Amino acid sequence: MLEEPVMKLVEEMKPRPNCLISDLLLPYTSKIARTFSIPKIVFNGMSILRRNLEILKSLNSDKEYFFVPSFPDRVEFTKPQVPVDADASGDWKEFMDELVEAENTSYGRLLTSKTTKKLEPGKYIGPVSLCNKLGEDKAERGNKALKGIGLSLEKSKRPFIWVIRGWEKYNELAEWFLESDFEERIKERGLLIKGWAPQVLILSHPSVGGFLTHCGWNSTLEGIASGVPLLTWPLFGDQFCNQKLVIQVLKVGVSSGVEEVMKWGEEEKIGVLVDSEGVKKAVEELMGESDEAKERRRRAKELGEFAHRAVDEGGSSHSNMTFLLEDISQLIAQSKN
Repeated sequence: MLEEPVMKLVEEMKPRPNCLISDLLLPYTSKIARTFSIPKIVFNGMSILRRNLEILKSLNSDKEYFFVPSFPDRVEFTKPQVPVDADASGDWKEFMDELVEAENTSYGRLLTSKTTKKLEPGKYIGPVSLCNKLGEDKAERGNKALKGIGLSLEKSKRPFIWVIRGWEKYNELAEWFLESDFEERIKERGLLIKGWAPQVLILSHPSVGGFLTHCGWNSTLEGIASGVPLLTWPLFGDQFCNQKLVIQVLKVGVSSGVEEVMKWGEEEKIGVLVDSEGVKKAVEELMGESDEAKERRRRAKELGEFAHRAVDEGGSSHSNMTFLLEDISQLIAQSKN
């Protein structure tokens, strides 16, 4: 759908762009780059872990847990929690093959580094998304799951802001709000936003003590950069990898209890619906005053400061972005000789 308008846009641009940076999921941009003889760089925001797990072939069950080999932290997964491409079929496999071909024929790759530590030579540009933008939350949890979230928040007895995007889709939820008098019950300590909300602006407020997130990388990064501990609710894709990073490596999160990966159209059958009492306990753990909770908040604040230093001039992300621009400039100069 977007190929023709993007092609036209590039054609009409004066001067013509010297480089095209494209998300991994937009393989048609390779054709555009070839048409105008400009280098294309693929931006891949997913964990590179998915390309380096031969151990998956030895697992006997999708329920079997394994520890990531040769990894400095003890991080465990089940096979479905690792977003690999091997099980793709039909139209999905065809699309995945297009992605692989587009990535392999590109000039280079940009990877989001999920650390501010020194890495092996390469182009790592994360963290970068610290601006006031709300990342796309493409996973619709469904009416029943949202009811579960609402009841969990109510039972927690904690003040909260609950943002429900795409409110007009949830007729059953709206009816439940009216019939159960939910909004009246929580009005003294809960703010319900039906639609879009400035996520980073809210997370950056000092009154916010935690963030319930699906663990998409944008939202995960925004929570970490804001210095806020996370309550994780992963659904699919790389979200379980990001959850492991948050909880088992960075130690700034608490799990809502989701263990099974969502299948499209079956989100209310497997694992997405978490017992409201379990989520209530997770909220209490996240927001409590135990030594572990205090240490989690301290680490979250520290990581937020690290993230902001990384994008300041001289920081790791700022420096790597500068190196990238220099590399592209050198490539352009060579092509003119």
